[in-house]
Parts: sequence; C-alpha cells; structure tokens
Amino acid sequence: MIVRSAIYVGSVMHRRLRPRRHHFRYRAFWLLLDLDELAELSGRFRWFSHNRSNLFSLYDTDHADGSATPLRIQIERRVIEEAGVDLSGGRIQLLCMPRTFGYCFNPLSIFFCHRADGALAAVVYQVHNTFAERHSYIIPVEGTGKALRQRCRKHFYVSPFMDMDLRYEFRVVGPDKRIRVGICASHAEMPVLSAVLTGMREPLLDRNLIRLCIRMPAIPLKVITAIHWEALKLWAKRIGFRRRPVPLKRGSEIINLTPAPRD
Repeated sequence: MIVRSAIYVGSVMHRRLRPRRHHFRYRAFWLLLDLDELAELSGRFRWFSHNRSNLFSLYDTDHADGSATPLRIQIERRVIEEAGVDLSGGRIQLLCMPRTFGYCFNPLSIFFCHRADGALAAVVYQVHNTFAERHSYIIPVEGTGKALRQRCRKHFYVSPFMDMDLRYEFRVVGPDKRIRVGICASHAEMPVLSAVLTGMREPLLDRNLIRLCIRMPAIPLKVITAIHWEALKLWAKRIGFRRRPVPLKRGSEIINLTPAPRD
C-alpha cells in the first residue's frame, strides 16, 4: 500500500497589528489524512487509529458536524449543497492535529476537496473556538496557480479580542513537500491580524509518530494552553473584550446563514 497521508512538522505564527501589537510563534505538527485511507491506516499503524483510542487518533466526531456520519459523506454533501461543487468521488484530504492521549482541539482544520480528475475543487476551512463550537467556511476553487487565494467574510466568534466585522483572506501553498497557509483578517481593507501555518512533509510512519510524541507531547493540550496564555497577555495589554453573539446552531456547528462570497 502506498500511503498518501503524511505528517507536516513546522510552526504556527500569529501577528496582531492593531489596536496593540502582539506576536507569537509555536512549534506544531499536523497530519494530512486521505479520508479514503483511514480504515487501512488504522489497521496498519500501531500508534494511529480511526474512531478508537490510541496514542494518536482521528474521530469523525471531532470534525465536520460532530456526528458519527463518516467524514467523506459529510464533506461531499456539504460541498455540493453550499458551494455547488460535485466532487464525484474525488479525493478528500484533511489537515488537522490528531487527537492525542484522548484529547483533541483544532483551532483550524482544513479539508482539501478534489474532483475525480484530481483537480482541487473546493476548500473547507473549519474553525473551532474554546466554547465547544465550530464553523465551516466552504469556498470553491477558481483559477489555477501555485498559490491558492480565497476570501470570505467572518461569521463565527473565535476570540473575545477580535471584532466580528472582519474579512478573511486565505493564501495556501501545497500540500506537497511543504504546506503553508496564510490568513489575514482585515477591517475596511486595513490588516488587523495575520496568521501563518507552515510545515515540511514527513512520511506517516510509527517511528515518526513516536518521535513527535517525545518532541511535542500532547500537542492539542499545548495549543489550548497557549491560547489562554496569549489571551492573558492580550488582556494585560488592555485590549477590550468583544461581546459574544448568540450562536445559531445546527447540531454542534454554527450555521452560516450568509454564504461566503466567491470572489
């Protein structure tokens, strides 16, 4: 079996520009999982499992709408319903942090959705906040080029230090030998925050999983701890809290009542 799934090892960086400057960078790693390989990966690797406990695992309920419906079925259905794109059985890859020691938190997980001919057709950016809510921005791919550029309006409350009236711009390179995902949040064309996820590809092997567990143990717990630590520093810089809007939910996911623009 040729494994298309992989590991990406790198870092995540945030740089806030206004109303106060703030910057941080943390080491991290992600798995790029081909959804069609999950059953075989679970049986092949000692330290990774699908929908059952292990050192590293992927549970379908940690992503998409939170149900036990297989991820492929969910994503194919939502992409055609909300973006008008029929994947016709094309490959779907999920970039995410794995559940580790039974704990999972992904600030951002990304589904790369391909047509049957291999062309990238749509990208699903799923954002999770610390209030146990999630929201998906589903954007069709238009045009070609080395770097994918997409944009949408913000519809989901993530940080109490960020306004809702923002626009996201995504720039994605890869995933191939490396992955680079840049996100710029702006208000009235003025950048407010930029975030960059970067990683270099490594083969998905048991020995690499063990090595990462030693180098970066309990990565989801590290992420949630870092979020609260950086929030404390923002509070110390006297950046005011933004009121959390009342969420409109479908299951455990926030409903996007206004479709993301496709420009």
